[in-house]
Amino acid sequence: MTSTLTALLYLGLFLSQTVSTEKQNLSKPIIWAKPDFMIPKGKQALIFCQGTPEAVKYQLYFEGHLFLQQSPKQHGRRNIAMFHIPAMTPLTAGQYKCIYRSKKLWSNPSDPLDLVVTELYDTPTLSVHPGPEVTSGENVSFYCRLGTATNKFFLLKEGRSPHPQHRYGNTQVEFPIGPVTTAHRGTYRCFGSYNNHAWSFPSEPVKLQVTEDFGDTSLAPTERTSFSDHWDLDLVTTEAEFQQDLASWDHTAQNLLRIILAFLVLVALMCLLAEDWLWRKRAQEKANGASSQECRRRPNTETPE
Repeated sequence: MTSTLTALLYLGLFLSQTVSTEKQNLSKPIIWAKPDFMIPKGKQALIFCQGTPEAVKYQLYFEGHLFLQQSPKQHGRRNIAMFHIPAMTPLTAGQYKCIYRSKKLWSNPSDPLDLVVTELYDTPTLSVHPGPEVTSGENVSFYCRLGTATNKFFLLKEGRSPHPQHRYGNTQVEFPIGPVTTAHRGTYRCFGSYNNHAWSFPSEPVKLQVTEDFGDTSLAPTERTSFSDHWDLDLVTTEAEFQQDLASWDHTAQNLLRIILAFLVLVALMCLLAEDWLWRKRAQEKANGASSQECRRRPNTETPE
């Protein structure tokens, strides 16, 4: 009986820890900006944060400090909070994260969003060598030059995620690319900067055309070219819905685990009751047996008068 009670105690502790862990697991929100992560100086920016449908409050953090708070709005299945920056300046450019509250719990922070202010310095010039029309397999270099001395340059391809290439230099840097494939086709611009979040005016666009070399089949495209210059809200929504579906699946799995644990506890209780019933039955049988033997001994031990 002692071992059974000990097992029940451990099962109860494990069950309570599982429930506590489940309550503390909130999927992190998704954060993005409109019209883009690059905002010209003086223009407004919108930052969106999307959590689970149960979210009741959102907080936006800028460089690790609380910046804004907002209540969410429902857009179908989506629970989104919108934060408005009236005019972008170097003081509002930087790294943003958001969190949300569901019931009494706060989620983990979102992935960082690096918001950049542009049009602060002169306009750089961008050129490509050997030229804007090349064949797959060739090596290509982009050259970004800025009249005003700076210390960092960025090269962006339109339609790509906001992870631009960067090089350090004073007035000119080289961005080597290659061997190129048709996946490198697209329009490129460059910027000069003194830090990661304050950039110059964009250069004039340079369009790179890459024709396939049909004699070489080893240089197949390795990525797809996007035709959008901005974040795709539908793509973000799909990712958020996937996370929410995954969270729902996790809750279902955890509920199933609780049911299994409850079943094990019930089995343990039944075993405990059965053990107690058998112990009582054996004790009763022993008592009845002892009583019968005592009754048989009494006539044999009596002597005639």
